[in-house]
Amino acid sequence: MRVVIAEDSAILRDGLVQLLTLRGVEVVAAVEDAEALLAAVDEHRPDAAVIDIRLPPGHTDEGLRAAVTIRGGWPSVGVLIFSQYVETRYAAQLLGGGGGPGAGGVGYLLKERVVDIGEFVDALHRVAEGGTALDPEVVAQLFGAARRASALDALTPREREVLGLMAQGRANRSIAESFVVSERAVEKHVSNIFAKLGLPPSEAGHRRVLAVLRYLEAPTG
Repeated sequence: MRVVIAEDSAILRDGLVQLLTLRGVEVVAAVEDAEALLAAVDEHRPDAAVIDIRLPPGHTDEGLRAAVTIRGGWPSVGVLIFSQYVETRYAAQLLGGGGGPGAGGVGYLLKERVVDIGEFVDALHRVAEGGTALDPEVVAQLFGAARRASALDALTPREREVLGLMAQGRANRSIAESFVVSERAVEKHVSNIFAKLGLPPSEAGHRRVLAVLRYLEAPTG
């Protein structure tokens, strides 16, 4: 797996490079600002980009805006936001874009909650392979913005809970263990979710990711 890192803290940036390299990840570029990030993605076409939200020069949401640009310009590149903050202004746009065969995945993890480098690398692999990896706190805040969407309103409370765990990248077996129910029961919930969100079976096999994105893409206004 080939990765680009965008992090303005030199200590954290170098630390990520070393940790990922030890885990067999090839870091093809490690940069400190959004402009250099876009140039690195264009040059290297990595499998995924790890991006902090607040990058120079403004240290506000430059990284997140660059991530949205990557999703639009290089859709095969997975994007993993790795930040201290939950920024909803562009997050729904980021998570709602892309999708389809060959598209990279999306992730949004909070730095303070990632205590196991193995979990972080696993999340990065999921994103590079077109899946999702979302921190529960990110899901909670974005769900507050998305809950008014009519299609989502059709879901039962348990179906919303299942979809929330799907957004975290959880498989059916893991979801079943969380609710102490059978995997078959979870499969039924997932089928109902697909039906209510208007996601029929397809050869592409991306319904799970599309359901998560539908869950997150509702307008915040």
